[in-house]
Amino acid sequence: MRKLLAGAGIALITSSLGYWFWQGWAAPEPLIPQPPPEAPAPLGLPVAGKDAPAFGAPPPEPPRAAKLSREEVRFNRYDRNRDELVSRVEMMSSRTKDFRKLDRDGNNLLSFEEWAAATGERFAGADSNRDSLLTRKEFLSTRPKRAARPNCRC
Repeated sequence: MRKLLAGAGIALITSSLGYWFWQGWAAPEPLIPQPPPEAPAPLGLPVAGKDAPAFGAPPPEPPRAAKLSREEVRFNRYDRNRDELVSRVEMMSSRTKDFRKLDRDGNNLLSFEEWAAATGERFAGADSNRDSLLTRKEFLSTRPKRAARPNCRC
């Protein structure tokens, strides 16, 4: 019985493939549309003469942006909403490495004491006009100090 069903299935598949190929070869060639005949230019529009140049003057060069200083790049990284001010939330949003440094007991939770001791003083020290926002000039004072490089290549 299995052989009969297998043979019928194979015969059905073979005949449907044959029919598919036969219909594919019998399909008519697709018609390629012909372009419409040239229409005369509408009245009122200018028509270029035979001696007119094919190309005009090249477009002007786009203005080049001034290269930003390291501090401007750093400031822009923290100024998420581009309002030229860095809020405390913006400043602390992308500082996971610093978060680990602040978390002294290593429980992935910052207590208020841990937070206030490390970041509050730094932010308050940079905020000279006490408006809870850092301008570019104020933000410059939060710049990390560079490590001293050795004088020799040992």
